[in-house]
Amino acid sequence: MEEISAREAEVLDALGEHLTNAEIAAKLFISIRTVESHVSSLLRKFGVADRRALAQAASSRSQASTGAPAPPTLPSPLTSFVGRTEERRALAEALGEHRMVTALGPGGVGKTRLSLAVAADLATSLPDGAWFVDLVPVTDPSMIAPAVVTALGAGEQAGRSAVDTLVSWLAGKRALLVLDNCEHLVDGVATLVERLLTASPGLTVLATSQARLLVPFEWVFTVPPLSLADDAVELFLGRAAAAGARLSDVDRSRISSICQGLDGMALPIELAAARLPALGLDGLEAGLAGALRLLSGGRRRDERHSSLRSTLDWSYDLLAEDARAVLRWSSVFAAPFTADAAAEVTGRADAAAILAELVDHSLLTPVGGTGRSRYRMLETIRQYGQERLAKDGESDAATEAHTRWCLRAADELSRSATTDSGSWRAAFDDVADDLRDALGRATGQPAHDLAVRLAELTFVRGMPSEAQRRFEQAATLTDDVEAKAAALRRAAGAALSRLSGPEAVRLHREAADAALAAGDGPGAARLLGKIAEMIHRGAGLFPELPDDEFVDALLTEAREHAGDDPVAAAQVRVAEAFKTITYDPRCISCAEDALRLARAACDPAIESAALDAVTVVRLAEGEVRAALDGAMRRVELIGELRVRPEFGIEFADMHAMAAECAIATGDLGTARRMAEGLRDLPFVREEGHIATSRLMVVTALAGDWPETIALADRFTEGWVRAGRPFVWSLSRGPYAASVVHRLRGEIEAAQAIRAVADASVPDPAGRSVAGGRMLDALVPLHLGEAERAVEVLSVPPEDFDNAFDDVCRPWYAAMWAEAAVLAGRADAQQRIDRATVLTRQNPIAAAMLARAVALAERSRDGLVAAAASLRETACRYQWARTAVFAGGAEREAGEALFREIGAVRMPTTY
Repeated sequence: MEEISAREAEVLDALGEHLTNAEIAAKLFISIRTVESHVSSLLRKFGVADRRALAQAASSRSQASTGAPAPPTLPSPLTSFVGRTEERRALAEALGEHRMVTALGPGGVGKTRLSLAVAADLATSLPDGAWFVDLVPVTDPSMIAPAVVTALGAGEQAGRSAVDTLVSWLAGKRALLVLDNCEHLVDGVATLVERLLTASPGLTVLATSQARLLVPFEWVFTVPPLSLADDAVELFLGRAAAAGARLSDVDRSRISSICQGLDGMALPIELAAARLPALGLDGLEAGLAGALRLLSGGRRRDERHSSLRSTLDWSYDLLAEDARAVLRWSSVFAAPFTADAAAEVTGRADAAAILAELVDHSLLTPVGGTGRSRYRMLETIRQYGQERLAKDGESDAATEAHTRWCLRAADELSRSATTDSGSWRAAFDDVADDLRDALGRATGQPAHDLAVRLAELTFVRGMPSEAQRRFEQAATLTDDVEAKAAALRRAAGAALSRLSGPEAVRLHREAADAALAAGDGPGAARLLGKIAEMIHRGAGLFPELPDDEFVDALLTEAREHAGDDPVAAAQVRVAEAFKTITYDPRCISCAEDALRLARAACDPAIESAALDAVTVVRLAEGEVRAALDGAMRRVELIGELRVRPEFGIEFADMHAMAAECAIATGDLGTARRMAEGLRDLPFVREEGHIATSRLMVVTALAGDWPETIALADRFTEGWVRAGRPFVWSLSRGPYAASVVHRLRGEIEAAQAIRAVADASVPDPAGRSVAGGRMLDALVPLHLGEAERAVEVLSVPPEDFDNAFDDVCRPWYAAMWAEAAVLAGRADAQQRIDRATVLTRQNPIAAAMLARAVALAERSRDGLVAAAASLRETACRYQWARTAVFAGGAEREAGEALFREIGAVRMPTTY
């Protein structure tokens, strides 16, 4: 294998933790596009087809490096590719001339192996490589696009369908996408492929199928059987040797005759070869002669199907009855399964030994991984097993056993669910396809229960779109109106978590109607009040904000149904408070009244919302420490809960607001922790722009500029993939990154990310005055352009009148005073006096102001003292700036940090 670079090794280790591309990018401070490039390179170097195989390779590599025995792993492909030189060339040529090629042939002819070989051949010539998606576990057409998203590591996007995510993710890429085993999803695959090819001109699709997709742009490549004289015989000999056969005196002509009887079909040849050690050529010929009744006429494809079925019948008949039963019942699994799972479904304690026997007969394939070995059944054999189940009247019993196993596995995952465990994610991924498949077949209460469990698990796994859809599905699978209301309420929470305001309104309304049908008036009131709250609290969630008349009607209806229920009353009061402070930002009485009712109701989510209202008012009043106290109280309150759809928006907002308030108080350590907490939430971590914006501002202010630049790259990727949405509260992140680029002298990069910041808001002129000007002024102050800094900071700090301006007010005030000092303005001392009041709750801003005082007094001791104060904070940039002003050894230390973070030289005179 080719040597891998240090960076590739880091990416490989992250893949071993089952991180997505977005999570890897954040962890390593590189762009998502760079991650994709490294993944493509690793696929080529390891000679494997997908991310799961790379994760297995990472596990083996890690354990080998520590001296621990590596778990059983399955290289992909497991066995060498035999022959097909001409077909390999012809298929590659077809893919060079046509953007949609279907490798067509009956089950067992070798479509998948040929396609994988050709994809490997072409991957190195494509800038974005080749991607492989196995559609065998997908039984629901609506899950085709999510399956592709998962395979590509693209992740869900808030407010966007999986198809839209794929279109955005593949835009501009030149890549090959292999969709394997499409025959049971022909219509859905055709629709998806047409959309992807239309939107992504650099994409080529190779589908393998037993049936044509029947789309006008499809080029059909019929996969022929193996050539009998060479390839078929070589395949037989290779598989027979692997099974333990002695081949020193083998008669190739007799083997050729056997292969001819099997029509050159790869799977029947492999099944027959696996029996050679036990039966010898004589037994093999006799057995096959009795099993194969080849058609004397008709189409060759029909004959190939007949030979495959006959070979499967023959292989099946050679098994002992217990092995036949395990094969039949194991066919209910949609994805690779463990021996324990098979034992539970089949009811056989000796399942593990029988599975090993089935592997010996090529009826199962072992799949290694980070945990216990699993077993994969080829789709052709799986279909055969299910036919046998039906023939023996066991289908219902096997399906029910599989559903029970799925419910137990889901319950176990639910109990152990965490938001940051790679092993948990891997465990979920291993069974997710079976949960989806079982849900498609289950009925009655088990179907409802499984839909709810799958919704809960997909939410924690970072798939809020699927979670919403599964909760809505659960609501249709029950006649219990209370259960229906609960499912719809949780669906609404998932919609809010993915920032889809209109969907959240619709689902809250449906949940309220279901609650009313169940006779739960207070429950309906809470849901109606939540709609009213979110409209004023989260205006940015709506493309078009509902008017006050709509909100007033909701509140009136909510009051009618609330009765004397304290929780409903608290929810209504919180909604009223947010409506009031929209027009009167300093109305502390309404916010505190809502908080009093919420605390009396003992509902953490409602209390968190009320605390948020108080925090907004405190920020508007300039009481930033009180605002931070309220924000951190929310962290304590909500942090005690598990991340669930009902509380998803509270988890996200509490981290965001705590980060903002910590910036206001100059506590960059807390601000970083809160911003990282937001980044790591399961329903946010795939959203690059949402996950990184707050952290970009923190790192820019702190002087961690290489990290800021990496985060900006991820922001742009996520924002573009999300459809370039308007996000007022997030635009300061890329704006801060543009300032960092300017401070590093990277003007073109600064202009590019500034364009993103401007395009992410409806009107750039409406951006926070204090925040924008404070960031802008960093540049002229650093470059010694004092007069320009005074011009940028022309608005007095007392004149700001909204919460986001108040976050930046202390920083702004200190810089406003310093600019006047450096410019020699007559009002410099007056500015210092006014800024003293405004910076008293922010130690970083206070130290910056102390620097301004020292500069005015030309006091080196004052500068050294200010630098010492800043060293105790997490604000490296302002410390270095003060140290450079101080001169001497301090200047050398400050300039060393500037070199480390890439800052242009700062003038040393003042």
